[in-house]
Amino acid sequence: METGIKAGITLSDRFEVSADMSAKSVGSGDIEVLATPALIARLENVAMRVVADLLPGGSTTVGGYIELSHLKPTPIGAEILVEAKLEKVFGRRLHFSLSAYENGELIGNGSHIRYVVDRREFMGQVSKV
Repeated sequence: METGIKAGITLSDRFEVSADMSAKSVGSGDIEVLATPALIARLENVAMRVVADLLPGGSTTVGGYIELSHLKPTPIGAEILVEAKLEKVFGRRLHFSLSAYENGELIGNGSHIRYVVDRREFMGQVSKV
Protein backbone atom coordinates (compact mmCIF):
# COMPACT_ATOMS: atom_id res chain seq x y z
CA MET A 1 0.00 0.00 0.00
CA GLU A 2 1.56 3.30 -1.10
CA THR A 3 0.61 6.18 1.18
CA GLY A 4 2.36 9.20 -0.35
CA ILE A 5 3.35 10.25 3.18
CA LYS A 6 6.80 11.86 3.36
CA ALA A 7 9.34 11.80 6.21
CA GLY A 8 10.10 14.96 8.16
CA ILE A 9 6.69 15.83 9.58
CA THR A 10 6.34 16.32 13.33
CA LEU A 11 3.69 16.84 15.96
CA SER A 12 3.92 17.81 19.61
CA ASP A 13 1.39 17.86 22.41
CA ARG A 14 1.30 18.82 26.08
CA PHE A 15 -0.38 17.09 29.00
CA GLU A 16 -0.46 17.36 32.76
CA VAL A 17 0.52 14.26 34.71
CA SER A 18 -2.57 13.15 36.63
CA ALA A 19 -2.81 10.67 39.49
CA ASP A 20 -4.30 8.01 37.20
CA MET A 21 -1.06 8.11 35.16
CA SER A 22 1.13 7.22 38.14
CA ALA A 23 3.14 4.03 38.37
CA LYS A 24 1.12 3.12 41.46
CA SER A 25 -2.18 3.66 39.66
CA VAL A 26 -1.34 1.73 36.47
CA GLY A 27 0.40 -1.07 38.35
CA SER A 28 3.88 -0.69 36.88
CA GLY A 29 5.37 0.41 40.20
CA ASP A 30 4.34 1.53 43.66
CA ILE A 31 5.16 5.25 43.70
CA GLU A 32 3.34 8.40 42.63
CA VAL A 33 5.35 9.43 39.54
CA LEU A 34 4.57 9.30 35.82
CA ALA A 35 4.40 5.63 34.82
CA THR A 36 6.45 4.48 31.86
CA PRO A 37 3.36 2.81 30.29
CA ALA A 38 1.46 6.12 30.57
CA LEU A 39 4.32 8.00 28.91
CA ILE A 40 4.49 5.39 26.16
CA ALA A 41 0.75 5.73 25.53
CA ARG A 42 1.05 9.51 25.16
CA LEU A 43 4.02 9.21 22.81
CA GLU A 44 2.32 6.54 20.73
CA ASN A 45 -0.78 8.72 20.48
CA VAL A 46 1.14 11.73 19.19
CA ALA A 47 2.91 9.52 16.62
CA MET A 48 -0.46 8.20 15.45
CA ARG A 49 -1.75 11.75 15.04
CA VAL A 50 1.28 12.92 13.01
CA VAL A 51 -0.06 11.10 9.95
CA ALA A 52 -3.76 10.63 10.77
CA ASP A 53 -5.01 13.33 8.39
CA LEU A 54 -2.73 12.14 5.56
CA LEU A 55 -3.95 8.53 5.36
CA PRO A 56 -5.98 7.09 2.51
CA GLY A 57 -9.71 6.74 3.21
CA GLY A 58 -10.60 3.76 5.38
CA SER A 59 -7.04 3.51 6.74
CA THR A 60 -5.48 3.94 10.15
CA THR A 61 -2.13 3.14 11.72
CA VAL A 62 -1.33 0.50 14.32
CA GLY A 63 1.72 0.27 16.53
CA GLY A 64 4.13 -2.56 15.84
CA TYR A 65 7.23 -1.67 17.85
CA ILE A 66 8.26 0.84 20.48
CA GLU A 67 11.52 1.38 22.31
CA LEU A 68 11.76 4.02 25.04
CA SER A 69 14.32 5.18 27.55
CA HIS A 70 12.48 6.76 30.48
CA LEU A 71 15.28 8.90 31.83
CA LYS A 72 13.88 10.87 34.75
CA PRO A 73 11.00 10.64 37.25
CA THR A 74 8.19 13.14 36.86
CA PRO A 75 5.79 14.17 39.66
CA ILE A 76 2.01 14.31 39.52
CA GLY A 77 0.96 17.76 38.30
CA ALA A 78 3.96 18.31 36.03
CA GLU A 79 3.40 19.48 32.47
CA ILE A 80 4.98 17.25 29.82
CA LEU A 81 5.70 18.01 26.17
CA VAL A 82 5.70 14.95 23.91
CA GLU A 83 6.94 15.00 20.32
CA ALA A 84 6.97 12.55 17.44
CA LYS A 85 8.83 12.99 14.17
CA LEU A 86 8.30 10.77 11.15
CA GLU A 87 11.88 9.80 10.25
CA LYS A 88 11.44 7.19 7.49
CA VAL A 89 8.69 5.74 5.33
CA PHE A 90 8.98 2.25 3.83
CA GLY A 91 5.70 1.60 2.03
CA ARG A 92 3.18 1.16 4.80
CA ARG A 93 5.84 1.02 7.58
CA LEU A 94 6.40 4.35 9.33
CA HIS A 95 9.43 4.98 11.58
CA PHE A 96 9.19 7.71 14.24
CA SER A 97 11.58 9.26 16.73
CA LEU A 98 9.98 10.13 20.06
CA SER A 99 10.89 12.55 22.83
CA ALA A 100 9.35 13.86 26.05
CA TYR A 101 10.32 16.92 28.07
CA GLU A 102 9.52 18.43 31.46
CA ASN A 103 10.45 22.12 31.72
CA GLY A 104 12.68 21.77 28.65
CA GLU A 105 14.61 18.83 30.12
CA LEU A 106 14.55 15.52 28.26
CA ILE A 107 12.79 12.87 30.35
CA GLY A 108 12.31 10.20 27.69
CA ASN A 109 13.25 9.32 24.13
CA GLY A 110 13.00 6.42 21.76
CA SER A 111 11.70 5.08 18.49
CA HIS A 112 8.41 3.72 17.25
CA ILE A 113 7.15 1.87 14.18
CA ARG A 114 3.56 2.10 13.00
CA TYR A 115 1.92 0.35 10.05
CA VAL A 116 -0.73 1.79 7.76
CA VAL A 117 -3.62 -0.69 7.58
CA ASP A 118 -7.09 -0.85 6.12
CA ARG A 119 -9.42 -0.65 9.14
CA ARG A 120 -11.94 -3.20 7.84
CA GLU A 121 -9.31 -5.76 6.82
CA PHE A 122 -7.43 -5.33 10.09
CA MET A 123 -10.54 -5.76 12.23
CA GLY A 124 -11.45 -8.82 10.16
CA GLN A 125 -8.27 -10.42 11.48
CA VAL A 126 -9.23 -9.87 15.11
CA SER A 127 -10.24 -13.22 16.60
CA LYS A 128 -13.70 -13.45 18.07
CA VAL A 129 -13.71 -14.93 21.56
